[in-house]
Amino acid sequence: MIGFLRGEVVELQPEYFILDVQGVGYEIYASLQTIAQISENMNKTISMWIYTHVREDALTLFGFQYREEKNLFLSLLKVNGVGPKMAIGILSGAPYDKLVELIENSDAKALSQLPRVGKKTAEQIILSLKGKLVRVQEKAVETSQQRQQVSSALVNLGFKPQLVDEYVSQLPKELSVEDSIRGGLAKLTQV
Repeated sequence: MIGFLRGEVVELQPEYFILDVQGVGYEIYASLQTIAQISENMNKTISMWIYTHVREDALTLFGFQYREEKNLFLSLLKVNGVGPKMAIGILSGAPYDKLVELIENSDAKALSQLPRVGKKTAEQIILSLKGKLVRVQEKAVETSQQRQQVSSALVNLGFKPQLVDEYVSQLPKELSVEDSIRGGLAKLTQV
């Protein structure tokens, strides 16, 4: 599966764009927000997170400039009755932060105003995703902050930043800051 592409935008349409990656043109569908951002980068090299949708009769690529937008898209696909085209339509209807806010506030009326979303689908989205999107964001921020603390402590103890970064990137998420620092001391003193 294709998960990430970097290339030059050579054509832009209202629902998709063509990305030239070393001579191969990939047709990638995207939200209106992503298309608007890409329009400012015509004939420039850009990077895109990709979701590859495979069906018996088609292989379709969906592109996202930010990992969070791709994660929301994947969450929407888990909702009963929401396919890739509807999910991209939902992402086109409102910015990422606004969509998360509507879901967390159980605002089915506002969600049902989005393209291709009816009242029942809006309620299903809220039922399936409420409380799950924010927790994922908070955990990612918390993990990032813990890793920064570990990295800072080890660098301040005199270890080379490159070795510290390598160690920190391999840390399990559930390990506490203190245990991570202890492990780093043990591992980095052996180097």
